[in-house]
Amino acid sequence: MKENTVEIIRRKALPGHMDRLLAINNPEVVSFVAEYVDLCDPESVFVFNGSKEDEAFIRDAAISLGEEKPLGMKGHTIHFDGYNDQARDKKNTRILLPPGIRLNPTIDTMDRETGLKEIREIMRGIMKGKMMYVCFYNLGPKRSEFSIQCVQLTDSSYVAHSENLLYRPAYDEFLRLGPKARFFRFVHSAGELVNGVSKNIDKRRVYIDPIGEIVYSANTQYGGNTIGLKKLAMRLAIWKGSKEGWLTEHMLIMGVNGPNGRVTYFTGAFPSLCGKTSTSMMVGERIVGDDIAYLHKRDGEVRAVNVERGVFGIIQGINSKDDPIQWKALHSPNEIIFSNVLVYDDGKVYWIGKDGETPSRGINHSGEWYPGKKDANGKLIDPSHKNARFTLRLDCLENLDPRLEDPAGVPVRGIIYGGRDSDTCVPVEQAFDWVHGIITKGAILESETTAATLGQEGVREVNPMSNLDFLSIPLARYIMDNINFGKDLKTPPLIFGVNYFLRDKNGKFLNEKNDKGIWLKWMELRVHGEAGALRTPTGLIPEYSDLKRLFKVVQNKEYTEDMYTRQFTVRIPEWLAKIERVTNYYRKNEPDTPPIFYEIIEQQKKRLLDSRERFGDYIAPEKLPEE
Repeated sequence: MKENTVEIIRRKALPGHMDRLLAINNPEVVSFVAEYVDLCDPESVFVFNGSKEDEAFIRDAAISLGEEKPLGMKGHTIHFDGYNDQARDKKNTRILLPPGIRLNPTIDTMDRETGLKEIREIMRGIMKGKMMYVCFYNLGPKRSEFSIQCVQLTDSSYVAHSENLLYRPAYDEFLRLGPKARFFRFVHSAGELVNGVSKNIDKRRVYIDPIGEIVYSANTQYGGNTIGLKKLAMRLAIWKGSKEGWLTEHMLIMGVNGPNGRVTYFTGAFPSLCGKTSTSMMVGERIVGDDIAYLHKRDGEVRAVNVERGVFGIIQGINSKDDPIQWKALHSPNEIIFSNVLVYDDGKVYWIGKDGETPSRGINHSGEWYPGKKDANGKLIDPSHKNARFTLRLDCLENLDPRLEDPAGVPVRGIIYGGRDSDTCVPVEQAFDWVHGIITKGAILESETTAATLGQEGVREVNPMSNLDFLSIPLARYIMDNINFGKDLKTPPLIFGVNYFLRDKNGKFLNEKNDKGIWLKWMELRVHGEAGALRTPTGLIPEYSDLKRLFKVVQNKEYTEDMYTRQFTVRIPEWLAKIERVTNYYRKNEPDTPPIFYEIIEQQKKRLLDSRERFGDYIAPEKLPEE
């Protein structure tokens, strides 16, 4: 190793911290750190070794530097992002690619060399006067063939603190692996701060370089733009998994408790604000993860690991009745970072949808807040942002599954896809087979846009497998990766579609929030062949008798035939309109869409048209044949 490479870091490193870095015995790690110490020019360098003392140092720094403030309950802190920096910045998030690689037009790409040149200029000297934190993590359990090592460089104690909650510190893994460690790289700077928030939003950039396996993030604080190991690392992992034959999915992992102590594991993909976290935390079930899963094939079955050990969850709507597990964790003295909620009465917090009255005064992301306050454009400011978040470790939740850290992962028996759909899909439906499921439940998934991304809300968008925003490979290739993944499986997981947002003609939801627990129980029984089904043109739906029994046993609730009919009527005009929308989308945006996609869609359309001739536009479930 060149002496000047070491000296670049040594001049900035805190006492003893250069020795921590050299102890890893990995020249690539030292070279990576040195390159960005030289470029970003921090005042000092802190090398995080995963100890409790180092965790406390970062926590305390976040408070002393004003990136977080203590709240009334022990362990709780509040972080505010800038007023225009509170959601993923899709416009300035770009995949850096060499010439000749084409992605979906909804995904911003950039010439790799041009992008690298631009981001390096933006980051030149960006950490002046700040401390650089050099942090080591694992994506996935330690000593697991699923897992990927990572090095995060950041000048934000808030980002480092967040990642310490969300990911497994892995300095010891780097020591163990030494020169064998292969790792993803992340470089982040919040940039110049004014009143504790990023100033130069016009120079906010999030650039992902899958070839170099590195992510750059500058002039932003919001976690979705800065917590490198989360959605940003997904782009790197999707690229890597596509080459190696495994999947990186925007999926929860959970265990559903079945009869006689049986636990059946499911994964589930939902866009943000579509019920993914609340599904993973259902009372009576087990959470393994709420957001990102790596799926591998082992001995003819699918196994999955949660790449995280924490939750960066949307807090809007969490209340004591519908979300008792999250509610309890959020009101206990756990280590929690709240972001962009309202703080009132010397350290209490309030968010949209929380129990109780809205406070009359408080502090939020806009400063001092009061009902009726408007921003510079005359828009009313809510007490908390619609994309306000909480960050905590999964072990704060009483329903954590004990297999979270299993290096072999959990066996997946069912896969769920769900979007935000007011008028078309029934609450739960099983696909006919693997390919039918991947295409008609996953690839044509639509959802209305929400506050989790910058831009207009309420726009219906095609979002294949709820993963479109995070793809670093062509969508056509991604679909074929999913289809091919099902080949040579001894027992492919059953694939289901769910829809928690179906409404009647008056706009009233036809599902109650916790009805999803019933759909989960039915899916668990279907996996084991212990529940019947009716055959529709689009898949298999529950029989009334099974749901009536489940509602009574699980919720002690009477489930009427009228409710069943309103929920599970097949809506042929809406389905045909959906098929036309998604087919037009793929023909316009994905010229390389595989022929199997159109074959499966045309088969589904034909079944719908044939059924309309026999039964009319709307088919009540009692007219449908048994499976």
